[in-house]
Amino acid sequence: MSLERQVNIKTPAELRTMREAGRINASVLAKVRELLQPGVTTADLNAAAEEVLKSHGCVSPFKGYGRPPYPASITVCINDEMVHGIPHPKRKLKEGDIVSIDCGTVFEGYVGDSAFTAGVGEISPDATKLLEVTEAALFAGIENMRKGKRTGDVSAAIQNYVESHGFHVTREYTGHGVGKEMHEGPQVPNIGVAGTGMLLRPGVTIAIEPMVLIGTHETRVLPDKWTVVSADGSLTAHFEHTVAVTEGDPLILTVL
Repeated sequence: MSLERQVNIKTPAELRTMREAGRINASVLAKVRELLQPGVTTADLNAAAEEVLKSHGCVSPFKGYGRPPYPASITVCINDEMVHGIPHPKRKLKEGDIVSIDCGTVFEGYVGDSAFTAGVGEISPDATKLLEVTEAALFAGIENMRKGKRTGDVSAAIQNYVESHGFHVTREYTGHGVGKEMHEGPQVPNIGVAGTGMLLRPGVTIAIEPMVLIGTHETRVLPDKWTVVSADGSLTAHFEHTVAVTEGDPLILTVL
């Protein structure tokens, strides 16, 4: 992603529209979360997501995005798959898997983007810790989405929290601005130095998304040219919210 991408400051009216996009996106993820059971296929999860989107007259910005065009409305990643996993009708969930679901929603021209990782049935202690640390890192980043802070404060908070628990954050994949486009400025890595980067001001909207790996920060892309996995096959997790800077507390847009 280019650091030169334009940063679009949102008006109060635009933030209200983005809040609705985020609410719909949260309802999609809630429906998918209900279906995380052994034997369910990843294509089943995508179909359920598309039904919810359709019921709201919305579409996902994921479908058709990039080269080659991404073929689904959500991404589904299992265990060592970190991001961009493609749903498949023959891929079934198993007891003990951890599954990361990422979804975007376009509502009245504005995008909501969020993700979560959850277990299928009983999961290992290592997987449980990974999920807890990754979600907590997301909220550490969100806490720094305040007027007068900088993007480096968000990045550093995520990195410091994750690494203090013995895990690793990805270097290649980042958070990003979001609005009329799924990817706007600024780019917000999961590593950084506090006090550096773009100054945050009200109306800035960013999808903050820690992507955390147990064994290494290194990744590779599978032959499908989309699915990103940990280089050493270790477990990964991904949590994400779209968040707006306000005059006061950070405003999480992608909740019910």
